[in-house]
Amino acid sequence: MHFLDQAKIYMSSGTGGPGAVAFRREKFIEYGGPDGGNGGKGGDIVIEAIPGLNTLIDFRYTQHFRAPRGKGGAGSNMTGGGGKDLVIRVPVGTQVLSEDKEHVLADFTKAGERRVFLRGGDGGRGNASYKTSTNRAPRQHGTGWPGEEAWVWLRLKLLADVGLLGLPNAGKSTFINAVTNAQAKVGAYPFTTVRPQLGVATHNHREIVIADIPGLIAGAADGAGIGDRFLGHIERCRVLLHLIDATGDNPVKAWRTVRKELDIYGAGLTDKPEVIGLNKVDALDAKEIKAITAKLKRATGCEIMPMSGAAGTGIEVVLDRLSDAIPMPEEVARAAGEVEGEWSPV
Repeated sequence: MHFLDQAKIYMSSGTGGPGAVAFRREKFIEYGGPDGGNGGKGGDIVIEAIPGLNTLIDFRYTQHFRAPRGKGGAGSNMTGGGGKDLVIRVPVGTQVLSEDKEHVLADFTKAGERRVFLRGGDGGRGNASYKTSTNRAPRQHGTGWPGEEAWVWLRLKLLADVGLLGLPNAGKSTFINAVTNAQAKVGAYPFTTVRPQLGVATHNHREIVIADIPGLIAGAADGAGIGDRFLGHIERCRVLLHLIDATGDNPVKAWRTVRKELDIYGAGLTDKPEVIGLNKVDALDAKEIKAITAKLKRATGCEIMPMSGAAGTGIEVVLDRLSDAIPMPEEVARAAGEVEGEWSPV
């Protein structure tokens, strides 16, 4: 399945149905009169977030969405049927932006969340509703109110527990392949990852969702490399795992380069908890690892986790640290409290 995180679509709710012009003519009824019913309401445009999707690729091929119009009214004061609502299903984490991308119109962060985005037009009045004491046989009727229409952008921000960061070739794809069932491309050249990857790691009876984004380089905020477009996918992450290549020329500079790009991007990324993994330590001896770890610790003020995604060294320790940094879901915490003997009144 191809990954797509932005799509522009056109939406139009249904027009209301026309009212009817009809007159009642029945045997043994002295006075008939108008009895045309109202038209039906047009269908709404509804957007719903559903689980199990992590791409907007479907909207590349279907870009126009029009809800059906309402049915026309009929005699005997029968109201026309309403148009069926058109439900647009999007992945959890999707934002709806205005056409100029300046305003966030909706943000779907929970599975099952629904919102009526465009309301269908009301049906037109039938001639029965125009009857007055001076106009006993009206022949006018309403044609139905028009629906609403809009061009909008859909932007997907993946929901994950851990955001995976680092320069190109820091070993992010190797790590996510090692701890999850993801099959990210691995190669001995920069930017093997050209689109975000999602994986689920199971650790200590918990599931940890990890998002891997393409590597950042100096000037990414200005479009260098693949740019910083994909940083939006880690805005919602609870903790950042920053991988640094231990075999690189200057690991401290590598850390500072990525942190600078996060600071320029904003959105509170530099305020998130950060776990730093010194990757590829299987290629160095213990003395070199100790020296690099000490330099990084002085520069970052954080504990450095030596590890190797390829050899599996230190991965469990890193997952332990990530698990500790991720708040436990309420339902899991509640169950754990019950197991530990907490009591609540019935």
